[in-house]
Amino acid sequence: MDFRNSLLFLALAAATMFTSVVPDVYVVHMDKARMNSLDDSLGASKRWYETVIDSITEISSSIDEEEVKEQETLAPQLLYVYETAITGFAAELSKKQLESLKKMDGFLAATSDELLSLHTTHSTQFLGLRSGRGLWSAPSLASDVIIGVVDTGIWPEHISFHNSGMSPVPSGWKGVCEAGTKFSSSNCNKKLIGARVFSKAYEALVGRINETVDYRSPRDSEGHGTHTASTAAGNIVKNANFFGLAKGSASGMRYTSRIAAYKACYPLGCASSDILAAIDQAVSDGVDILSLSLGGSPRPYYADNMAIAAFGAIANGVFVSSSAGNSGPRRSTVGNTAPWMTTVAANYMDRSFPSGVKLGDGQVFMGASLYYGKATKQLPLVYGETAGAQGAQFCINGSLSPKLVRGKFVVCDRGINSRVEKGEQVKMAGGAGMIIVNTETGGEERFADPHILPATMLGAQAAISIKRYMNSTRKATASIEFYGTAYGNPAPVMAAFSSRGPSAVGPDIIKPDVTAPGVDILAAWPPNISPTRLKSDKRSVKFNFISGTSMSCPHVSGIAALLKSVHKDWSPAAIKSALMTTAYTLDTGMAPISDAASGSSKFATPFAFGSGHVDPERAADPGLVYDISTPDYLNYLCSLNYNSSQLALFSRNNFTCPDDAAILQPGDLNYPSFAVLFRNNSQSITATYKRTVTNVGIPVTVYAARVMQPNGVSVIVEPNILHFQGIGQKLSYKVSFTTLEGRNLSDSYSFGSIVWISEKHTVTSPIAVTWQ
Repeated sequence: MDFRNSLLFLALAAATMFTSVVPDVYVVHMDKARMNSLDDSLGASKRWYETVIDSITEISSSIDEEEVKEQETLAPQLLYVYETAITGFAAELSKKQLESLKKMDGFLAATSDELLSLHTTHSTQFLGLRSGRGLWSAPSLASDVIIGVVDTGIWPEHISFHNSGMSPVPSGWKGVCEAGTKFSSSNCNKKLIGARVFSKAYEALVGRINETVDYRSPRDSEGHGTHTASTAAGNIVKNANFFGLAKGSASGMRYTSRIAAYKACYPLGCASSDILAAIDQAVSDGVDILSLSLGGSPRPYYADNMAIAAFGAIANGVFVSSSAGNSGPRRSTVGNTAPWMTTVAANYMDRSFPSGVKLGDGQVFMGASLYYGKATKQLPLVYGETAGAQGAQFCINGSLSPKLVRGKFVVCDRGINSRVEKGEQVKMAGGAGMIIVNTETGGEERFADPHILPATMLGAQAAISIKRYMNSTRKATASIEFYGTAYGNPAPVMAAFSSRGPSAVGPDIIKPDVTAPGVDILAAWPPNISPTRLKSDKRSVKFNFISGTSMSCPHVSGIAALLKSVHKDWSPAAIKSALMTTAYTLDTGMAPISDAASGSSKFATPFAFGSGHVDPERAADPGLVYDISTPDYLNYLCSLNYNSSQLALFSRNNFTCPDDAAILQPGDLNYPSFAVLFRNNSQSITATYKRTVTNVGIPVTVYAARVMQPNGVSVIVEPNILHFQGIGQKLSYKVSFTTLEGRNLSDSYSFGSIVWISEKHTVTSPIAVTWQ
């Protein structure tokens, strides 16, 4: 009998046994300090875990021979051993096997595996990076910095990853180039110095990878990993463009960095066990920066495998950059919220790809599109019932009637299927073009997409006007004109899709941390994948546009590599502090950064952009940094009342909370921003937090505190003057936040800042006050 029928037979024979026999993939965390004597080699660890797996048995003497044989086919399978960033393993286990494992000495926790989701010719200029100057000067770019990218793999032949003129691979590098489907060790070079693949958990969850559409190797079949890797560290490529749009030199943020690609993501997602194996291996290989453009739903740090692995990376001196997520503009959707991870939001740059929609009554609306054809004629407009059957308003598969849409423009609401898929449906039905209109939630956000027919996207206000116009006449018409590439828009503007705070997991930390370019980012692309990834799209490009916090994350990864190259002794926390305290919150027109989301105030808040938009050159000379050590992070977890088993997931030794742990408070973590929580009542309440800053600027200098108070809160800084006598000197201060009587109790949040100002530097920390 086949596997499925076997399980059915067992279910009928012994219903109580069924749930214990079905295997699942689990990440198992072990306490090395409590494990039996074991040397430090990976081989010894693997043998120890194999012994653990072999010792697990669930065969009961009460079942017959056939049932015993059935259970033997479901023996636990060891997938990965984690040794560097975390301690433990991943394995296929039944529930009963898991229960047996929990009785083993050293067991800490086990979490079910899950599939996580994947969350530039102009961005370097927008970020202020200039050839031959500052961070892009020869001395700054000379040192070796290795960026590890955990993603969908890489297209190694792309010109962005050529190694012309590069020095030999660093002698301390431990990574390898793994061979596999259409990938050999010769695909690596002095630029791409490592490439590995992790797919055991993915295949255990969804089945063996179909090698006709994907690769069981580090080669990229999705394009996402190639795009993010080149954004962080791709070579300078002159005359990059997309069918003539966005012409210029494409470059990674630190284009001289080495790249190590760790493929752990596939068409259906990224298995957390594979991601952990990739992170663990990357840290062991010797990367300096980890770029993680992926994530799942927010959860407590002790139940978040990404957070646990990232903690191990940080403890080993590796900077971790992660995407905030694409679930905005709903509040408390931000992911990757652990304070040791740098969480990056996404924004628009000052470059756009405008188009104009002119209605038959003379109204004109500005849209966005990467279509590069000529202007259209004035053509009839159809929408919803006038375009087809149920679902036609979204232009979903099979909803459009060729009889109704042939030769016409189809208006499609955003949602359900992708924007380029809507265009494919319109084209298949014989439509002449498409106008995508945004929803109220999406607001005025307009994505420029590489459509396969004349098409553009309009904002929510234009959607209302167009539908009103169509309802007013039986002969509604429209035309579209495409204007190419434009520069000079007020920027940055926060993307509506960028996930927002406050953090649902740690409201005592402002998340995201910073924002960076993440909309319409042009970067490297595999030549065998069309720009839309539609089967009907036969175009081939070297560079493609994508939007998302997946794109903003590698910008910060590359910038962190730039800072690492000029400040080799800085910790990951110091680099993060420099990025945050030098970020800016005004756009190119000197107005507060605005928000593309509808239904919110015109201006964005720290729950959208964190400390602000990254400024690489200023971050290289921040004046002061807020440093955080591994024990500091562990004390923070103590302040969250983590028990010894939960702490052991992070400490990997016999760390115990200090005797005065009862007086620890989360707000005392030496973070470069302030999140303050108050109960929503009229009483006067005071919260006092401590911070310590380290002088990394001018040896002898004086800083004075300037406070912008949040509405309804008094802020007092003591002392408000800091006198430094040398580089590396640390000075501490306290901040008292007191609620004011008579404040508006309907306000849930208010914002302010503390700025330390010297003759040369300004060091800014945002304040976010939440009334619960």
